[in-house]
Amino acid sequence: MTIATFLFFTALVAVATWWVTRGGGEATDEGYFLAGRSLTGVFIAGSLLLTNLSTEQLIGLNAAAFTEGLSVMAWEVVAGISLVALALLFLPRYLKSGIATIPQFFEERYGSGVRTLTTFLFVIAYMLILLPFVLYLGANGLSGMLELEELLKLSELQTIWAVIIFIAVVGGGYAIWGGLKAVAVSDTFNGAGLLVGGLMITYFTLAKVAGEDGSLFSAFTLIADRDPDAFQSLGTMDEEVSWPTLFTGVLLLNFFYWSTNQQIIQRTFGAKNLAEGQKGVLLAAFFKILAPLILVLPGIAAAYLVATDSEFAAQTTDASGQIVAKKAYGALVASVLPKALTGFFAAVVVGSILSTFNSVLNSSATLFSLDIYKKFIRPDATMRQVVISGQVCSFVVGVFAVIAAPAFFHGRDGVFNFFQSLNGIYFIPILAIMLIGLTNRTVDGTSALITLVVGLIAMSIGTFLSGSGVTEEGEKINGWVVDTFGSGFHFMGVVFVGLLLLQLALGAVGFRRPQPYVQKDVGAVDLTPWKAAPYVGGALIAFALSIYAFFAI
Repeated sequence: MTIATFLFFTALVAVATWWVTRGGGEATDEGYFLAGRSLTGVFIAGSLLLTNLSTEQLIGLNAAAFTEGLSVMAWEVVAGISLVALALLFLPRYLKSGIATIPQFFEERYGSGVRTLTTFLFVIAYMLILLPFVLYLGANGLSGMLELEELLKLSELQTIWAVIIFIAVVGGGYAIWGGLKAVAVSDTFNGAGLLVGGLMITYFTLAKVAGEDGSLFSAFTLIADRDPDAFQSLGTMDEEVSWPTLFTGVLLLNFFYWSTNQQIIQRTFGAKNLAEGQKGVLLAAFFKILAPLILVLPGIAAAYLVATDSEFAAQTTDASGQIVAKKAYGALVASVLPKALTGFFAAVVVGSILSTFNSVLNSSATLFSLDIYKKFIRPDATMRQVVISGQVCSFVVGVFAVIAAPAFFHGRDGVFNFFQSLNGIYFIPILAIMLIGLTNRTVDGTSALITLVVGLIAMSIGTFLSGSGVTEEGEKINGWVVDTFGSGFHFMGVVFVGLLLLQLALGAVGFRRPQPYVQKDVGAVDLTPWKAAPYVGGALIAFALSIYAFFAI
């Protein structure tokens, strides 16, 4: 019954997406990559949210909350503030240039060399970091929800392989044949299901904590009595997301992700006009600030259940009897959700995985087709040939991601923070040259290239050669990055500031444009802003800060 329900809802979204997008003009490059610049606020918000809300949040962030408590909500609440910056500061600039990719903006500002390098960085990172992480955690969580190891009579690794291949085949269908419009529409349908399903998990989990005679509010009291720090918004210094990191690496990673990351903001480039784009982005910001209800609270409650319910604890242990945080969310779904709804929620989770997977494939195709194929390989290519090149790129990236997923992440503890560390390698340098490019009109492309290369080297050394590890007795050894800077996130902040100063210094010693940069309006869309945007944005920032203040007491 559970499997049948799962397959029914998965198929229902596919059919509904086909019905809405049929005859949508995906044969043209603008139709395929930017949905014909026709997306309204609701679809932009839905696609932004579900592209982001995948297994790295559902499973990875709840696993982090299982270990560290409410402080990991920083990844969501700070994201709301970053989205306000996108709506008010970045999006008007992007739509004014009429770009389809971030590297196109870099070419306009810095030249073709920076465009080529950043395109390469995005595609490689998506193929070897983001997609493998999403596929692996998604397969791990889905296996636990549907008890697939027992059902399929396969080992843990074999089950993960089977689910990864299934996700890749279905998700590839949306991205390769449907383009951005199919991605955005399917995201919106799945987003509604994820909101409902996620809130159900939170409700039933709190009900299980409270017991038959307790109320939902009593569940919070029980959790807080057992662990007084569970609901502290500001992490202590021994936690990965300690409160000072809110002003260094955590802030920077969020800022890049929501303002400069091609995979996320491509749907905003498809906005019908600036006003619709701002409405969609700010609506997404509101839901991101509330996202801890779905992405953090269940993990906190799961930690309580592991300590008080031996049957639930057994569902979160590995073969050696050790508690595994990344199993917590799957165990919750299997134990607290009524069986009749398990298939529905599993379909929603698969939808969130598919959303990120197909969105990244579409972004990779856009980057390759417009920034490499049409520019260097075949400048005279027809629209149809450009689209086909994107479809081929999506297929190749998908295959590599499937192969890399178990190899990179299987058997690794603390995968969410490891994933964020890998992101920082290219997030930090690209964000640095973006901010300088937007605020300084004179530095040239050579200064940006030097800054990018120095940043990539520095971040790679800090990520892979810091010397951290574990002794034979199981004690953690801090590498020189943590010993020197207190946290890998602080190291990101130091590198970021250093890169800003480096590029400005290069500009001061002669790496300057012949003429100051002046952005031109290409007339791609109506740039009339939403009048309420500054007020709504200000209210959202105040809302986010008030949540932090309330739980810091």
